Amino acid sequence: MKKAKVGLAVALTSTALIWPQAAGAQEDYGDKAMEHMRYLSEDIGERPAGTESEREAKTYIETALEDMGYETKTEAFPFTRDGEELESENLSAVKPGKFKKEIIVGAHYDTVADVEGIDDNASGVGVMLETAEHLEDMDVPYTIRFIAFGAEEGGLNGSEEFVENMSNKEKNNTLAMINLDSLAAGDQMYVYGGGGKSGWYRNFAQQLAEDAGIDIQTNPGLNPEYPEGTTGLWSDHAPFQEAGIDIGYFEATNWELGAQDGYTQTEKHGAIWHDPEKDNFDFIESEFPGRMETNISGFSEVLTKSLTEMKPETKAHYQQWK
Repeated sequence: MKKAKVGLAVALTSTALIWPQAAGAQEDYGDKAMEHMRYLSEDIGERPAGTESEREAKTYIETALEDMGYETKTEAFPFTRDGEELESENLSAVKPGKFKKEIIVGAHYDTVADVEGIDDNASGVGVMLETAEHLEDMDVPYTIRFIAFGAEEGGLNGSEEFVENMSNKEKNNTLAMINLDSLAAGDQMYVYGGGGKSGWYRNFAQQLAEDAGIDIQTNPGLNPEYPEGTTGLWSDHAPFQEAGIDIGYFEATNWELGAQDGYTQTEKHGAIWHDPEKDNFDFIESEFPGRMETNISGFSEVLTKSLTEMKPETKAHYQQWK
């Protein structure tokens, strides 16, 4: 997450992993996501790109998706960090839909070194996995491709690799890419999109949030470098946006603080991401009681509803939305 992002654990076999079970009645939004978040951040811990712990996190996500009934696909790729050749992996699973177009929902699963990363970005992975579980037995309008990106920190390596390997046909067939990054700790929930008509998903998500009584705002545009409703190219949405694909991006931060650039997440403690003392369950819960549950529940509900309620006319309608 955010600009200069850059690096333990004994590997567990898939049979040793514990994840929320897919069977049974659907719990409230956010419950399963929080379980995934705590496992990734506390049981696995730091997950620097190219390390055994990053691979352990990938295996956890893969096993959780397969337990839900999804078929998964792993694609390894090389990247360079500090002159060293390393390897990471992107993991994907597909939920077929009624219409031809495809929606990509993505979240990175690595962290910077020495950080448990419940916010950045176990939170995004947790919401993605919970959403995948909500949708497993539902009919959806558009095919949904869930992607867990490796090696985001320090170069957006996983998402760049994925976009580089997309054909023009695949790019043209992608209705939107929805990025989930750092959802747990910020003072305010946000959703962003592109400028002009390419911001339609943001508009749609905000309408769904308003209808559900969930306070999801967008960048107010206080900093002219980041026009209202948009954001910077610092997370896994960026390669898709640069390839001409419409994006949506959920994040929790505070655009009214500091340089008004979205980097200062909280009024009380500044930035949470990348801080070994702050980006963990105990700190966030003690300093902001109930915030994680509120944020994660809200994001999960709006994301799920957007994927189930989107219609062929949605894009054109919300391109005109004010």
